[in-house]
Amino acid sequence: MGWETPDFTGDLAQRMAQLAPLLGEDPCLLVGSSFGGLMAALWAVRHPSLVSRLVLLAPALHRPEFVCREPVHVPTVLIHGVRDTIVPHQLVAERAGEAFLDLRVAWVEDGHRLEETDWLSIACI
Repeated sequence: MGWETPDFTGDLAQRMAQLAPLLGEDPCLLVGSSFGGLMAALWAVRHPSLVSRLVLLAPALHRPEFVCREPVHVPTVLIHGVRDTIVPHQLVAERAGEAFLDLRVAWVEDGHRLEETDWLSIACI
């Protein structure tokens, strides 16, 4: 399996514009952490048919930019550290639950960067 790990620049709209050409027209697995998790989640709610699976690592879904008008059926794994002091895990889980109909949440004893967690095993990638 090939992985692309691009670095994006600019505000959210500019970053989303940079993301779009990388994804193409075939469904793909998206993995995003923090602000990248916000981007991946936004892509999934806007283009659910283009996302086969979504893995969100402490995603910034608490930000006002995350808007989901109608829940989508995208298999989603949310992994979040309960010691995260940057992104509020309870609020993020609530917002993810409203957006994704097929959601699995994994709370881990870790901080925002998930440095002590084998999230690949949890996400079953």
